[in-house]
Amino acid sequence: MPTFTLGIEEEFQTIDPETRELRSHMSKIVEGGQIVLQERVKAEMHQAVVEVGTNICHNVEEARREVTFLRKEILELADRQNLKIAAAGTHPFSDWQDQLITPNERYDKLIDEMRDVARGNLIFGLHCHVGIESRNEGIHIINAVRYFLPHIYALSTNSPFWTGRNTGFKSYRSKVFDKFPRTGIPEFFSSAAEYDEYVALLVKTNCIDNGKKIWWDIRLHPYFNTIEFRICDVPMRVDETICLAALMQALVAKIYKLMRQNLNFRPYRKVLINENKWRAARYGIQGKLIDFGKQEEVPYKHLAHELLDFVDDVVDELGSRHEVQYIDKILEMGTGADRQLDVWERTRDFRQVVDYIVSETEVGVR
Repeated sequence: MPTFTLGIEEEFQTIDPETRELRSHMSKIVEGGQIVLQERVKAEMHQAVVEVGTNICHNVEEARREVTFLRKEILELADRQNLKIAAAGTHPFSDWQDQLITPNERYDKLIDEMRDVARGNLIFGLHCHVGIESRNEGIHIINAVRYFLPHIYALSTNSPFWTGRNTGFKSYRSKVFDKFPRTGIPEFFSSAAEYDEYVALLVKTNCIDNGKKIWWDIRLHPYFNTIEFRICDVPMRVDETICLAALMQALVAKIYKLMRQNLNFRPYRKVLINENKWRAARYGIQGKLIDFGKQEEVPYKHLAHELLDFVDDVVDELGSRHEVQYIDKILEMGTGADRQLDVWERTRDFRQVVDYIVSETEVGVR
């Protein structure tokens, strides 16, 4: 099989250690980090968000080293500025209206176009790139992998709170992002050429100025030969991030293998996949998803083990069996959302929830 390289991007919160609120001082971390990390640390639209991204990694073990190194560096840079770093899809109680916007022509244009939809997009995600050999193979892989996006998403759910409210969702981040255009589960495309025609039409009609403004849950990257998974909340722990990245890589490899054997996984319609995405956002791993082949509801934990069985014949070749099987640990301890909610139920104190997120962000790092 091809290598199926990995690239992982994580978005983090910058936290005031006294108030536990978001603090708009990301620029100090970015400026300090660029000496060592260069392009691997970036500013985002809100000054309370800092993003890090790995180099191209040839296997999951290399990705783990990169993710761990980047988290360690960001934590140390934050310490020097009397800040803390937290990994969760939303902040439990800070209000987006209080956050400063990063001065940048790109962000200025985005806010001019989308106004409060852009200003209110104070969310933190995990993006994983899986390398592919050709864009045409990539679009066929995406058509099949779309079905599994809710299964992956449920494992990442880590944003139950929004502006001081328990939203009732395990991932409210996606509800915030849904306000943007060109988000969610993508349509079926018969070829890369058809996809490129779609992008070209949007550019020609001034809907977008480039393909990066297509923010679907999975997409062909406009500039690199990668499939980019964008559906996940940023997880608390390195182990969770690596598990999700390994699972995405394994799914791409599995579908590729089926294609090479003149087999394929049945593609499902976007309207059906969206039913499962809603359930994943609402209930996470504690609910049921629909098995559309059987046409019945199935407890998520049963589907998770079916997913492990589905990719079982590629994980050893990828060297990721241990990382993929961390799914069992997530099912046992709960996702980030489950653990945040547990702290909230015990303490009724959002500051303690933030303290917990901060401590979990450091697990396996220092």
